Amino acid sequence: MQEAIRQLKQWVDDSRNIVFFGGAGVSTESGIPDFRSTDGLYHQQWRYPPETILSHTFYESNPEEFFRFYREKLLIQGVRPNPAHYKLAQWEREGRLRAVITQNIDGLHQAAGSRRVLELHGSVHRNYCEKCGKFYDFDFMVHSTGVPRCTCGGRVKPDVVLYEEGLDQMVLDSAVSAIAQADLLIIGGTSLNVWPAAGLINYFQGDKLALINKGSVARDVPAGIVITDPIGQVMEQL
Repeated sequence: MQEAIRQLKQWVDDSRNIVFFGGAGVSTESGIPDFRSTDGLYHQQWRYPPETILSHTFYESNPEEFFRFYREKLLIQGVRPNPAHYKLAQWEREGRLRAVITQNIDGLHQAAGSRRVLELHGSVHRNYCEKCGKFYDFDFMVHSTGVPRCTCGGRVKPDVVLYEEGLDQMVLDSAVSAIAQADLLIIGGTSLNVWPAAGLINYFQGDKLALINKGSVARDVPAGIVITDPIGQVMEQL
């Protein structure tokens, strides 16, 4: 494994157009649970499966239960970026990294200093009134009760892509463009189970593709480097 890390470090040193495509595994070392691992949200007991609760249909039909789950499981306070987040921000400052494309909604990449972050599934730090469009932040949602309401009376919806909802086309287009132009694509902390996000890596046209993930992935990835150590531990060695 050390040889793979040394090779990846060489790839990074030689690159000026890196794109990082990441998932929940990037944030687990910060204390944010993922969905599909043994201890993930999909293996916990709720009245409804998480996939059902986090769907647009459920949000509309049972908003009280939706927001109870949302506050308890997705609004996690006191978390901080880990070495993976900080390393990516460092590469951006050095002019090596073109973009971070993330499936996460926690905002930890920005907290670490990254500026070019494409959030495929939105962010818990952005919330908007469905009636008047007024913005509300993370703290408002944390301290709200029941169904959060705007001062105008409208319901406040998280800017998070729910099941049955489409991804933002501008974000998708930017992600496709970044991946297509990358000279090094690093896929990290994702099982590549979630579509259409997982299909974005098909746009990579380079010959340097690295995969860093503790578990198996849901599709074949023609990676020249595969590392199965925790991503934070790997990234701080680069």
